[in-house]
Amino acid sequence: MKNGLTLNLQKYKHIIWDWNGTLLDDVELCVSIINTLLVKRKLSAISLEYYREIFSFPIIQYYERLGFNFSSESFETIGTEFILDYEKKRAQCALMADATKTLQHFANLGLTQSILSASKQDYLLDAVGGYGLDSVFMEINGLDNHYASSKVDIGLDFVARNNFDPTTILLIGDTIHDADVAKALGVDCCLIPNGHQSKKRLAMYGVSIASNLTEMCLLR
Repeated sequence: MKNGLTLNLQKYKHIIWDWNGTLLDDVELCVSIINTLLVKRKLSAISLEYYREIFSFPIIQYYERLGFNFSSESFETIGTEFILDYEKKRAQCALMADATKTLQHFANLGLTQSILSASKQDYLLDAVGGYGLDSVFMEINGLDNHYASSKVDIGLDFVARNNFDPTTILLIGDTIHDADVAKALGVDCCLIPNGHQSKKRLAMYGVSIASNLTEMCLLR
C-alpha cells in the first residue's frame, strides 16, 4: 500500500473522479435500502462493516452473495426496486467532507476534472447538478443503464476522444473496481476507504490510499 500523500500532482493534467462513495456520501443510504430489500424477502439484514466487505462489481455478483434468488425474480427487478428507492432518497445524502474544497483545490492547480461513474447517465447528471457541481467538470460520464456493470469502455472512449496521455491522468475512487478501471485505462489510481469498500480490501491492490478528501487537499 502506498500513502496517498506521496502523490505528486505536478505529474497530472486531469483528474477522473468516481461519484458514489467518493464525492457523494451515500454509503449508509445504500445499506439502508439493501436491508429493506433483504428483509422484505426474509433474508438477513447486514451491517455497514459487512457491506464494505462484500460490496463488489458487477452488482449482480454482490446481490448473489447477499442471498437474492434470481430463479424466483430477476436481477433487473431487484435492481430497479433498489434504484427507485435510492432516487427518492438520494437528496438526503451530503457530499463527502471537503469534497467541494478538494475540487476547487485541484482546479486552482490547473487540473481539469471529470466524473466516471457506474450510475445511469441521466440520474448522474441530475445528481451532480443538484449539488451545483456540474460546471466543475469538463465531462460527466455514466452508464446507459442502472445495473452498474463496468466503466472501462466509457473511460477508454473519454481518454481517446480528448487525446489525453493516460500517464497524465489520476483516477480517484473508493472501490477495487475503480482500481481495475484505472489499470485498464493505463492511468494512476488513488483510493479513499470511506466509501463502499473497506480499507483492508483496497490496500490489497497496491495503489495509493488517501484517508479522506481532506488529505487530498494537502497534495501539490
